[in-house]
Order: sequence, then structure tokens, then C-alpha cells
Amino acid sequence: MKFKSVFLLSIAFVLSAFSIPKNLQKKMDKEIIKTFKVETISYNEVVIPAKISEILPAKFGNNNLFKVTTSDDEFLCYAYISKAASKTDDFDYLVLLDKDLVVLKAKVLIYREDYGGEIGSKRWLKQFIGKSQNDELRYGDNIIAISGATISVRSMTNAMNDVLKSLKILHSKDIL
Repeated sequence: MKFKSVFLLSIAFVLSAFSIPKNLQKKMDKEIIKTFKVETISYNEVVIPAKISEILPAKFGNNNLFKVTTSDDEFLCYAYISKAASKTDDFDYLVLLDKDLVVLKAKVLIYREDYGGEIGSKRWLKQFIGKSQNDELRYGDNIIAISGATISVRSMTNAMNDVLKSLKILHSKDIL
């Protein structure tokens, strides 16, 4: 019982530490805990100087890039959370990266359209695993198209390209 209350307090502390909406935070926590098979995690925001943030292709800042560790301060991954456009709305996605900034996992957390939700399938998202700052993603070439989800697929492909290009810049500036 004592362990359970410590765990809940840890999660409450983590949830109150930043301004990601609670529903997104829960999904992010669940995905990281499931991926790494750990019980507790801690987030440390990676602060990017405004000058550098302005030149990045992807949107960084406002609590969307974190170094994720265990309760023993053991590095698990970097977590990047952002939005990409679909036909009439945005969808939220999560990218988990290893210490070398290689994609471990991509996950669509919330998709708000009636059509195109297939981009959230594990099978489709697997094609991002192993991609790094040196890769260029091309819709219809090394990224598979999905009938009925063209806008979302292109948007996710562009978003991932922007993230990878941004990681290259952050790495070259010794921020990551």
C-alpha cells in the first residue's frame, strides 16, 4: 500500500511539473512506461535558447522536449511532443529518441478527424523507427502512402522531417 501511494504521488508531481494538457500527459506517460517497462518516470525539460529555437524547422519550446529518466535518474529517452495538421484539425504525436537521437518510437496520441486515423497504426508508424538526424523522409518513396489519409500522412512525414532536421541543429550546437 505504501508503494502504491508513493507511486501515485510521483505521478502527481510529474503531472503538475509542466503545462501539457492532462489527457496528453496521461497518454505520454502510459506510452513511455509501456515502452520501457518501468513503473515511474521523471521528466526534465530540455530548454532551448530562443535564438536557436527560432531557426529550427520544428516547433521546440513551451514544454515539448524532455529528457526522460527513471526514479534512479537513469536515462530512458528524449520525448518530443507536438501537433501536426490533418484536413481540418491538428493531431498530437509523440516521438521517443535514444541518447544518439535515433527514433525509438513514434505514436499518434490524439487524432481528431473522422478519416485518416490509420496513420496511428503501429504498422504504419514502424517506418519511423531507426530514423535519425541524417535521414530524409519522402512521402511515397521511403514513407508509405495511405489511401484516405493523404493529408495526414504528408503532414506527419513533414513533421518528422522537421524534427529530424531540428535534432541535427540541436546536436551541432551541443544542446542534445
